[in-house]
Amino acid sequence: MNQALSKSPLSGVSYPVPTEGDSEGIENFISSNNSPVVAVQGLGFVGFVMSLVVASSQKPYAVIGVDKDSIDAYWKIPEINKGICPIVSSDPLVSELFEASLQQGNFYATHDSNAFKHADVIIVDINLDVTKENNSDGDLLSFDVPLESFKKAIESIGSSCKEDVLILVETTVPPGTCRKIVYPIIVENLKSRGLDASKFKLGHSYERVMPGPNYVNSIKNFYRVYSGINAQSADAVEKFLKTVISTDEYPLTRLKTTESTEMAKVLENSYRAMNISFMVEWSRFAEESGVNLYDVINAIRMRPTHSNLMYPGIGVGGYCLTKDPLLASWSRKNNFDNKKLFLSERGVEINDKMPFYSFNYFKKAFNIENLNNKKILFLGISYRSDVGDTRFSPVEPFFKFCLNEGADIKLHDPFLNYWEETNSKVEKNLKKALMHKYDIVIFSTSHTIYKNSKLLIKILSQKTNIFIYDSIGILNHKQIKKLNKKNKVKILGRGDI
Repeated sequence: MNQALSKSPLSGVSYPVPTEGDSEGIENFISSNNSPVVAVQGLGFVGFVMSLVVASSQKPYAVIGVDKDSIDAYWKIPEINKGICPIVSSDPLVSELFEASLQQGNFYATHDSNAFKHADVIIVDINLDVTKENNSDGDLLSFDVPLESFKKAIESIGSSCKEDVLILVETTVPPGTCRKIVYPIIVENLKSRGLDASKFKLGHSYERVMPGPNYVNSIKNFYRVYSGINAQSADAVEKFLKTVISTDEYPLTRLKTTESTEMAKVLENSYRAMNISFMVEWSRFAEESGVNLYDVINAIRMRPTHSNLMYPGIGVGGYCLTKDPLLASWSRKNNFDNKKLFLSERGVEINDKMPFYSFNYFKKAFNIENLNNKKILFLGISYRSDVGDTRFSPVEPFFKFCLNEGADIKLHDPFLNYWEETNSKVEKNLKKALMHKYDIVIFSTSHTIYKNSKLLIKILSQKTNIFIYDSIGILNHKQIKKLNKKNKVKILGRGDI
């Protein structure tokens, strides 16, 4: 029987999925490092960079990254240990810290949860997804927070960890999770192993990670909120964070309970999601009334109290804003008062429908009945600028709307060569992507290269009779005027052109 393979979307290399543990590799790493051990559970966009920040801290730590043992994720383990960074980022500090950890030999990746038995501190940075059911128009029909995988991950910690370990949950969770789920699981596991369940510490401190040019600094040089399940735990969290976060410049904020920090995280992201959803109907209003909404917003932003007013866009993506308001509403209904957060749920529903709105406006603006055999170039597939992250990207439903109508689509993104969610090849070289003949070019992600590339505007302005759709407001007045000479340009949220 052939062994299952895990293929890297970055290098294209396939690795055999392990059939046994990694005791020897872990023991060798521990023996070569005479430092306190920090295990980071989860090597995704948060966990991997958090591992690098801890490994580069002034206090020496031996860091073990523990990722899930599954066919779709295992490729990260051998690539990290071979010195291949699993994340493409515009922040040079990511590769710098990774190279430093390789030289110091204080960062090791594994799939084996037995690594937790060596850890003095365990940081939980795993996914906690929300399952949503939407109809074809984007209406939110139902949602749930399946906790089985999360509980299993916590149990893997409890079955191996030391009795006096500090467990720091950074995962965004429904308020009440640390006290009602994590704490009982750890206590039960420690007692079943004959250990003292009163010695371990449990805290919560959410990250505000911002993939992009300030990726590392959004973790290391940024304000942190933290709490503990009790005073002893909160003190331990504070002591640890002060060794890895620049707390002299960015003081810590301590809240009274883990419910408080859990709520702070989902409220913070719910506020931003609501801000975005608020702008949706104003975009339609501006398009209908012949108004340039970008100019209007810029004028309003001069007022300090309104400086964070959002711009129009193709939609909301990424791992947080698409689900965190629902985590909060689910928590209220299931953990507390059996009531939902109506506005928070409605905000997510509106945001989920943004790609649908953007697609319909696109067809109406260019008077297109059907996209069958239309040659389309998408400029950007990431969910936000200057990152190689396609998780819940709003470009995906827009892309599928075009695909379902028979469009012939090519993709460009400077940070990706493969789009995992759609099983599509992506061109990283902008000049090569522009060589082909197109009927339609869509600006779908606000990467800096699209804002600053003179070559892009030059090539597009030399083409004739193509529709150029800017769904993110990236083109300025001068560029629009130049492109409109031989082509037709439309901007989402602008009714004046």
